[in-house]
Amino acid sequence: MQPVSMDRREIELLIFDCDGVLIDSEIISANVLINQLEAVGVAVGFDYVQQHFLGRSFPWVVSEIGSRFGITLPPDFEDQHHRDLLIAFENDLRTMDGVEAVLSDLGVSTCVATSSSPSRVERCLELAGLAERFGTRVFTASEVEKGKPAPDLFLHAARSMGVEPRRCLVIEDSLSGLQAAMAADMPVLRYVGGSHLKSARQKTPDDLARIPVFEHWSDFFELAPELRREDDRIRP
Repeated sequence: MQPVSMDRREIELLIFDCDGVLIDSEIISANVLINQLEAVGVAVGFDYVQQHFLGRSFPWVVSEIGSRFGITLPPDFEDQHHRDLLIAFENDLRTMDGVEAVLSDLGVSTCVATSSSPSRVERCLELAGLAERFGTRVFTASEVEKGKPAPDLFLHAARSMGVEPRRCLVIEDSLSGLQAAMAADMPVLRYVGGSHLKSARQKTPDDLARIPVFEHWSDFFELAPELRREDDRIRP
């Protein structure tokens, strides 16, 4: 796959991943999972979780853990993870610095397409103060047959929003999300400002390394000035 070329003047929709893009949640999620796995006798570190599970739906993660380690997880493993995660989010969840200013100044439509469960993303957006910004324009992996890195979720979001894939711009952080955007033939930018990526050792494959990268949301409109609202563009 090759990164999709983009004429930003033709972009009509920004599709945001949630975890690691809008909210700084991935380290919190990883630590909750690591602690849960330790309790059932599976010892993994952050780098392992980062490499194998980042950006994937939790049902897929549960299945993969069972396969990789040859164990059957407790029936309530996913529910317990959800409960523990929301408690941790109540205390520690933060929005990515600068993202709210970008959302306020955008001149195109927006939506969220995430591997998170509907209840999790709903609560995360509420805690982060972003729920009203997206309303019902939130799409999850539970709505499609195959989650990321398959293109299904992004194509579903575009179809639901009535926008052609080539006129969508995806903002992602995970390798699986980047692969999904490319498979959907959508232009994509990679946000690497999350705390989980600042300490990451994950190697980026060559086909994804050519995707434009930005670390600070304050730099977003330097990459895509045409996406700023007209009245903001002419400010002195």
